[in-house]
Amino acid sequence: MKTIKEYLHDYPAAFAAEAAAYGQIMDFEKDTEIVKMGQYIKFIPLVLEGIIKVFTRFEDKELLLYYIESGESCIMSFNAGIKNTPSKIIAIAEEKALLLLLPAEKVGQWIKIFPAVNQLFYNLYNQRYASLLDTINHLLFHRLDQRLYTYLLEMSRQKNSMILHITHRQIAGELGTVREVISRVMKKLELENKIKQLPHGIEILATGNQSHKNR
Repeated sequence: MKTIKEYLHDYPAAFAAEAAAYGQIMDFEKDTEIVKMGQYIKFIPLVLEGIIKVFTRFEDKELLLYYIESGESCIMSFNAGIKNTPSKIIAIAEEKALLLLLPAEKVGQWIKIFPAVNQLFYNLYNQRYASLLDTINHLLFHRLDQRLYTYLLEMSRQKNSMILHITHRQIAGELGTVREVISRVMKKLELENKIKQLPHGIEILATGNQSHKNR
C-alpha cells in the first residue's frame, strides 16, 4: 500500500507531512456504513480509492445527494466536523474503498494554513452547488426516462463498467420514485436499445451510449 505522502503528492510537502502525522488510512468493504446520521464528525474522509455514496433518509425514504470519488471529500461531513454539529447525512461504501481520515480539528486549521487544502473544499462546495442546480433542472424540465438514462450513464462512468449490478428498487430510492415506475421506464429504454436488462443487473448498450453523446 502507498503511504499517505505518496497519495498526497500533489499537495504541499508540509501538508502531506501533517496529514501523515495525524491522519490514518482505513479500508472499507462494499456497503459499509462510514458516517451515520446524527453522529458527531471527528474525522473528515478523503477518498483515496473507490466510491462513497452520500444520502439522507426521512422515515422510510432515501434521497441520494452525491457520490464521492478518488481525490474528493464529503462536504457535508466537512461542514458538520468544522462546526461540531450532528451529521445530516449517511455515507456508505458503494464499492470497496480506501479512505484517509483526517481529524476535523486539524482540517479546520489546515484550511487556514494551506491554500491547496482550502481550494479543495472550496471547489467541492462549488461542485455540489452546481450538482444541486442540475438536479433541480432535471426534476423540473426532464422526463423520468431522460433522468434515469442519465443516471445510468453516470453510474457506468463511475464504475467504469457497462454492466451495473443494481436493482430497480435501489434506483427508485435514489431517483425519488417507486420501483414499479422504474420498471416501466426500464422497459421503454430497453425498447429504445439503450439498455439491456439482465437477470442480475443492467447493461448499458454502446448504441444507446453513443446516441446520448451525440445529442
